[in-house]
Amino acid sequence: MKLPPITGFLKGSEYLKITILSAGLAALSQSIHGIILPLRVLDFVGEDDKNTALAAITFTGLILAMLFQPIAAAISDSTTSRWGRRKPFVIFGGLALLLLLPGVALVSSFAVLFTIYCLIQLAGNTAQGPYQGYIPDLVPLDHRGRASSLKSEMELFGGAAGVMGAGILMSHYSGGDRSGLWVFLLCLEIFIGGILFYLGRNLKESPVRKPLKRFNNPLSAYRFNLNKSPAFGWLLGSRLLFFMAAATLQQFALFYLRDVLGVSDPAGFTAIFILTAGASMALAILPAGFFTDRYGAPVLSRAAGLLGGFGVLLLLLWPSTVTLIITAGVTGFAIGIFGVSNWAMATKMVVKGEEAKYLAIANMATAGGAAIARLIGPVIDYFNRMEANLGYQVMLAACLFYFLLAGLLVKKPKRQPRQFVIEQDI
Repeated sequence: MKLPPITGFLKGSEYLKITILSAGLAALSQSIHGIILPLRVLDFVGEDDKNTALAAITFTGLILAMLFQPIAAAISDSTTSRWGRRKPFVIFGGLALLLLLPGVALVSSFAVLFTIYCLIQLAGNTAQGPYQGYIPDLVPLDHRGRASSLKSEMELFGGAAGVMGAGILMSHYSGGDRSGLWVFLLCLEIFIGGILFYLGRNLKESPVRKPLKRFNNPLSAYRFNLNKSPAFGWLLGSRLLFFMAAATLQQFALFYLRDVLGVSDPAGFTAIFILTAGASMALAILPAGFFTDRYGAPVLSRAAGLLGGFGVLLLLLWPSTVTLIITAGVTGFAIGIFGVSNWAMATKMVVKGEEAKYLAIANMATAGGAAIARLIGPVIDYFNRMEANLGYQVMLAACLFYFLLAGLLVKKPKRQPRQFVIEQDI
């Protein structure tokens, strides 16, 4: 089956349609992991076990995300419908997410919070896995760095909006007064709901009558061909480690600020920390997309690993609120470079007819890194019991190791012939 190539540039509005959902999902992810869950966990768990409980709930949810997203993506790759391959999953998953969000504020026990969080992960990944297939479906190879940079900008904008909103509205949160949480969740519902309405009205796919590859076995969702893309395995390892470091810093920032630096408003300062990292990411993302298309992704990905390690080393040697802000800026710049260059590299390694599945497998490394990062929670608690705040030093040393090894694992992919993609109207 010969497929026509897409040539030329996509219009700005077309790029918007295939990246805007990333903003909504990032707003949810950054706010719930950075601020909402740590505070809700404290409603049900004692001080001595807060890191362990937070690690347990987020680890389980992220493992579910890691395992489920490739299945949703692979089913999407093989779907035939009048609405196309991707759109039915995007709309259904997004609507399910909107129904589940109020449960975060309604729950009255840790077990129910645990369950709601896991269901949110399943719903979000039902939408995300198929949606991210639009870039390899529609964007030419030599423009995927720029498309990836726009995707990253959307994630940055959404994440910053989510963290800023949660940080402001929940700065005086307590289990007895959840009004700030309710207001923030309402804002999140409006934001994500508006994006879904826009996509429902404007994102149009051509009907698919015959898939390139049929989905027969759920286990096939996790298989990838190293003969066709030998560097893909190295990309997964590098991505896993890099996002282990980034997720560790984000997840335990609030407790680090409160316990080590003695900040009186840790939720508000966590928002400042994440927003500083976000501002640095914003400075890095667009140039990273340009330089990725011009010079290649491997060099930029390696530099990002080294830069991230340097930022963590500063905080490890000189812990203070000033150093923390510097670390946020340096690591944020590194995350911006790595996110764009590594994702652009992944979009060029996909196999025709399995685009969403391959990118979902790449996101398995992202979710896997974020999940494994949570396992350091019990380690932090263990060393903190031995000596006050020693666990946080161990945490930072681990992040330094993750960043450096992530840069070393990046391998240059073999040059591939021009790929053909499915032409669709969007």
